Amino acid sequence: MIDPPLRGHPAKADRSAIHWTFFRQWLKNPLAIAALSPSSRRLAREMVKQLPEHPGRVIELGGGTGVFTRALLERGVHPNNLLVVELNEELHRLLQQQFPEVHVVRGDARELQAIIEGEGFAEAGGVDAILSGLGLLSMSRGTQRRILTAAFSVLGPNGRFIQFTYGPASPVSRDLLTELGISVHRGGVAWRNVPPAAVYVFTRNRSTSIRAVRTHKR
Repeated sequence: MIDPPLRGHPAKADRSAIHWTFFRQWLKNPLAIAALSPSSRRLAREMVKQLPEHPGRVIELGGGTGVFTRALLERGVHPNNLLVVELNEELHRLLQQQFPEVHVVRGDARELQAIIEGEGFAEAGGVDAILSGLGLLSMSRGTQRRILTAAFSVLGPNGRFIQFTYGPASPVSRDLLTELGISVHRGGVAWRNVPPAAVYVFTRNRSTSIRAVRTHKR
């Protein structure tokens, strides 16, 4: 008798279907889907290594096929304390099917403040961390500004924004970080990811606060 796959880990046939779903969405909109295939579990491990020691509320932006979502749950983030935001309709539906106990919302990262208010996810003290699977490197400066402003408007005072990139340096320019009052450091590299990916951690400069900006639905 063959044991069933571990809870939360899709079987081989399911993984093939997930990869095909992801690739099909990439074909439809390669600028919105930043890679040809989902991120690896190696990269997911590098991402969750950058979480605070005892994370409370966590948000994931661009949930994709759920690789980071699964790693967050394995790291010990309670499903009730995890909000996953995915704009793509088919990937959003896939995430809902895989993680019925998690808050999975179809929405735009630029409207994050309105999303968490609508979900009742916000609370005093803010969110501890945001993991981003978004392709910041391929986005315009204006889009990056809106996403980071929205993210830091919901992060707590010591909150961190965790982002991976396939480029050789931070996906956000030094000028924009200075403008927003944000610092960055490299957290690690997933060399065996295809392609290799570096993880960066963004935090507030201690002397600077980022004003919450209410965004409007399009």
